[in-house]
Amino acid sequence: MLFDDVRGLGLLSGLSDERLHQLVDAGEEVHFEAGEVLFEEADPAEYWWLLLEGRVELLRRTGRDETVLRAMEEPGQWAGGFRAWDDASGYLATARASSAVRQFRIRSSDLGALAREWFPFGVHLINGFFQTVRRMDSLSRERESLIALGRLSAGLAHEINNPASATARAIDALEETTDSLLSSLTHLGEGRLTADAFVHLDALRRELVAPAGEKPDPLALSDREDRISTWMDEHGLDEGWRIAPALAAAGADVEWCDRAAEVLGGDTLEPGLEWVAAALATRALLAEAKDATARVSKLVGAMKSHSHRDQASMQTVDVTEGLESSLVMLGHKIGTVEVVRDYGADVPPVQVDVAEINHVWMNLIENAIDAMEGDGTLRITTRSEPNDLVVEIADTGGGMPPEVQARAFDPFFTTKDVGKGSGLGLDIARRVVVDEHRGEIRVASSDAGTVMTVSLPLHP
Repeated sequence: MLFDDVRGLGLLSGLSDERLHQLVDAGEEVHFEAGEVLFEEADPAEYWWLLLEGRVELLRRTGRDETVLRAMEEPGQWAGGFRAWDDASGYLATARASSAVRQFRIRSSDLGALAREWFPFGVHLINGFFQTVRRMDSLSRERESLIALGRLSAGLAHEINNPASATARAIDALEETTDSLLSSLTHLGEGRLTADAFVHLDALRRELVAPAGEKPDPLALSDREDRISTWMDEHGLDEGWRIAPALAAAGADVEWCDRAAEVLGGDTLEPGLEWVAAALATRALLAEAKDATARVSKLVGAMKSHSHRDQASMQTVDVTEGLESSLVMLGHKIGTVEVVRDYGADVPPVQVDVAEINHVWMNLIENAIDAMEGDGTLRITTRSEPNDLVVEIADTGGGMPPEVQARAFDPFFTTKDVGKGSGLGLDIARRVVVDEHRGEIRVASSDAGTVMTVSLPLHP
């Protein structure tokens, strides 16, 4: 019966009865009821399936939705069997019976063995085709990774350059300030300043230690500096123009200078104020160098968190860490763009390939920043839905024209000039989210801006 069924199929009409018997003997007839699944998308393609009777739908899951790619309803239509030619291949879709179904199936390894026996040259061509496609895909992935790495490195270098330059400037200035500090102490000794007077002077200095992070009003600071310079001119100080800025920046005023004059007086007034100014400047420069080196450390930490190259690929993580590290890495591009973080408090960790998904965040955020051309609001939202974790990256740029939005996820499609962008196009972002994480990525755009929505399954 099975032999008669397959004998009448056009697909196998070129086989002799002997070879057809070999094929039938190596396989089996299987039956499914409506709603039953024959095989799952991405599972190893262990069997070659040949429809004898009924209807089978081939489905691809995108987020929570299932799309019917095509239906097998004509006897002789086939699916799977890819492991006959390539050991790493999986099913490209899920097959589900939509009616009572009879199928002939044969293990891919057995099909490959028969094919190599019957058609060695044809199998050679098929193997070459599979290897070529796999090699091209591998090279494409490597190129995409190198481009992304180059963009990432350039951004990191740009970000590190600022704090590194600030540290270098602070160290250069410290040399001059230290010389001034030491010379003023020498002059105080020559002026025979008493120990009690020096203790009082140091107490006055401590009054000028401004709270960390406090930034004075520029106009008020300039006025205070002018008044202190005038006071010093009136008291005959030759270096008042050099001492006044440090005292004013630390919060000194004319009343403070009067109290300092009562403690010092005579030959010790100028070196005493110079010592206070140098001590304050030294502290300020050390704080600047500390902040700059902390910034470098933060960038290195963000880079490590962003790449996760020293850890297992699939991890259960809080996605906000990846979003924040991406913002740090893109700090040089954000500029005056306002960043609004709307992170949900109840968002649970999710299992992802951290390095891959972080590159998706970076790409979407960079696209949003580019769309606003340096002026607008970047809103990043995370929330939890029954089955998914949802991340929205929204900008207030001009939006995508309909023809661009329709092609946003097409391979190799871009609206950016050569050399622009992260090297990770939306097609690659879709592959990472949809193909690798079984999630969903959507775009909604209007004149008011664009919203990119990524849904990742909470239970992959």
